Amino acid sequence: MSWSKALLFAITLSIILSAFVIQPFSVMGSSMEPTLDGKNPDEDNESGDRVMVLKSSYTLGGEPTYNDVVIIDSRLSKERTMKDNLFESPIVRKILDSDYNETNYWIKRVIGEPGDLLEYIDGKIYRNGKALEEDYIKEGMQFPFETIEVPKDHVFVMGDNRNYSLDSRDIGPIPIENVLGKVLFKY
Repeated sequence: MSWSKALLFAITLSIILSAFVIQPFSVMGSSMEPTLDGKNPDEDNESGDRVMVLKSSYTLGGEPTYNDVVIIDSRLSKERTMKDNLFESPIVRKILDSDYNETNYWIKRVIGEPGDLLEYIDGKIYRNGKALEEDYIKEGMQFPFETIEVPKDHVFVMGDNRNYSLDSRDIGPIPIENVLGKVLFKY
């Protein structure tokens, strides 16, 4: 009887940790190159980087800050609940043998916080009138975007491969509730 209790406790603890504290994600696509190499979704034998994400930093009230590399849920019209966190857990997905659509989850860099004014001028991004020094981007941005003030309780995110990234320029500022966590490291 004690083995079954210990096993149940271990499984429950693992589910809680992977749903609410720390979780692995696969990098898909090229939007974060050169920082992260993503798997080409059309190639089965190709592999990309994997990252470990600290989910608790934002679920416990912390807010994303400049240059954080974060996982976002791109379904902005869907209200997120605790159930979403639970069913994103790799352990729960394995137990339920559920289909999991990783294309809804994007890895991006935080460029703007609430209240920031972001502008595109002559190939550079300006935040509150000051040009950003972005040594992490793959190449200069070729496509302008509309000047925007980041709303309260939102962040503005972009991929490091600016010319090949779907990000806040396409779907708008991201509600902080849609920021799932901060990338700790890649492996």
